[in-house]
Amino acid sequence: MNLYLLVIKTRFPEQLVQQYELLSFSFEYHRHGSGPFHYASENNGLVLEIYPSNETNDLASNNLRIGFEVDDLDRIIEKLKGSSWKIISLPKVTKWGKIAVIEDIDGRKVELKSSKHNSNH
Repeated sequence: MNLYLLVIKTRFPEQLVQQYELLSFSFEYHRHGSGPFHYASENNGLVLEIYPSNETNDLASNNLRIGFEVDDLDRIIEKLKGSSWKIISLPKVTKWGKIAVIEDIDGRKVELKSSKHNSNH
């Protein structure tokens, strides 16, 4: 089983798109039929969609924790410094690999894991 779709709802879709673009996502703005306009990005078989929300969706969305495997974790963390991302923990080697944790503007924790198997550099 593989994850192929992740939908995030937010009151700040444009700002959230800007944050996730710093993680190498590239979004298109569109809608399906008569549904709401939203942003969508396809990356390595995963479709990430960012929809506008109302206040009833905020609590469930904020409790979501996301994890992405990235090619150059240290470079990405350097790029995020000074951006609107909040860095919760800098990259460190764990039993699951080299991992950092960041937080988006809605308070969602996002785990970034190095895709390099040798994480001791």
